[in-house]
Amino acid sequence: MAVDRKTPPNIVLIMADQLAPQFTGAYGHPQVRTPHLDALAGDGMRFDAAYCNSPLCAPSRASFMSGQLISRISAYDNACEFPASIPTFAHYLRSMGYRTCLSGKMHFIGPDQLHGFEERLTTDVYPVDYTWIPDWDRPNERMDSWYHDMQTVRDSGMAAATFQIDYDEETAFQARRRIVDFARNRDGPFCLVASFTHPHDPYVARPEWWNLYDTAEIDLPALTLAPEDQDPFCRRIMDGIEASTVTLTEDEIRRARHAYFANVSYVDSKVGALRQALEETGLAANTVLIVTADHGDMLGERGLWYKMNFFEHSARVPLVMAGPGIVSGSSTTVCSLVDILPTLIDIAASTGRDKPELGMPIDGRSLLPLLTGATDGEDDPVDGRDWPGDDYTGRSGESERQRMAIGEYCAEMAGHPVFMIRTGPWKYIHCDCDPPQLYHLPSDPEEQRNLAQSPDHAHVTAGFAADVARRWDSAALRRDVLASQRQRQAVRAAMRAGARTSWDHLPARDVGEEFVRDHMDWPVVAERTRLPLNGTPEKT
Repeated sequence: MAVDRKTPPNIVLIMADQLAPQFTGAYGHPQVRTPHLDALAGDGMRFDAAYCNSPLCAPSRASFMSGQLISRISAYDNACEFPASIPTFAHYLRSMGYRTCLSGKMHFIGPDQLHGFEERLTTDVYPVDYTWIPDWDRPNERMDSWYHDMQTVRDSGMAAATFQIDYDEETAFQARRRIVDFARNRDGPFCLVASFTHPHDPYVARPEWWNLYDTAEIDLPALTLAPEDQDPFCRRIMDGIEASTVTLTEDEIRRARHAYFANVSYVDSKVGALRQALEETGLAANTVLIVTADHGDMLGERGLWYKMNFFEHSARVPLVMAGPGIVSGSSTTVCSLVDILPTLIDIAASTGRDKPELGMPIDGRSLLPLLTGATDGEDDPVDGRDWPGDDYTGRSGESERQRMAIGEYCAEMAGHPVFMIRTGPWKYIHCDCDPPQLYHLPSDPEEQRNLAQSPDHAHVTAGFAADVARRWDSAALRRDVLASQRQRQAVRAAMRAGARTSWDHLPARDVGEEFVRDHMDWPVVAERTRLPLNGTPEKT
């Protein structure tokens, strides 16, 4: 990367929650306004085939942080503990001399609420204990205390405040303030993660964002399937979220999408605010800025809502990177969130710093060659392991080192593990109790034609089936998921009795050392905290 070899680049990573790239202007939606993401994509690299590794919040984030698939680290659902012993990119960057800081949501489950971050500026927005445990012993029963149903869609609209707005306002304020302090204190290099909870449901937006759109002009889902037309897994999802029994009107669907679009624009404004902070403090020129999400949102497509499946609106994520040495363009190369960890290590090492020894094998592969304009041919993953798919032969005419995205889902409404392999033009979905699914995305972007039973594609289906059998012991994984659920249910029952024990993060803050206090010299504080705008002369 074309920067001073003595000055490693800073990293600012912005994560949205439940943001499908299809619902952004940067990825071509004709209505949704995302001017800041559009500008970032124009300055850097936009990845058009980026996927999460599990379409649910906590598992996806654990995979993202560790660079590992959820089956390797037993991060199955939104109540699975993320063990403190698993190294994350925050640990590795910290060992490379980076200051590491988190503002906002990361949905860490368990008593470790840092996972390598030196600082965490906010608490989490969701429970960090065993609140939301699925029960595969009773796969057809809804989870207690589970909020996903069609009433959430029906309640969409406008409000002056919500818990999500409160949370994201604090997340943005704390992140911006920390950027300023990094500049004041010359605390570098640093990695700051700012993670917002919007546009995740509830679909409720403030007036200034709601008023950007006209409900009557909001587009309806391109494809709607009745319950009887769904594949078996998606039918179970429809039943679980009550979409198979509750009929929504077109006005209700439009209103929910209206609020979601408004909240996408709201999150985009936070991208702009943090980018402005980097510009004003003079940090932008040597900062890699990344925007992504933990998973998408079906938003009524196929008759489905929220996430929890491997169709494109649920499984794909936005991924845009810009900064020193990153070329401008777009890439159709398949990638996923496990690729972030090795990419960040390579960025941190780009000025000559030694890479840390990895504490565990990783499943990701660095995107730095693509970011810097190199051909993505024979580069090796950061730990030298064979990356997933080297020996896959089901692809016709594809490179032997074709990248792929691997997905795993082991949470509510499944009953059995669900796997996805996305490589080249193909997507394959497997679950032991359901028929296989094979889609050719270039010719069938809405995934309407399942080719798994097509004689013309038997060799492709057989190749994927063999790859699934090689990668996973599905029966053993199911036994482990069930054992994990039962174990955590016992602990949860005990922890709900007697005095409550909290694992929630309590941000450390010594207000006695902030602003002006009795033991401080007012002019000294004023001089020390004044940070000139980038491009303006220092005060004389």
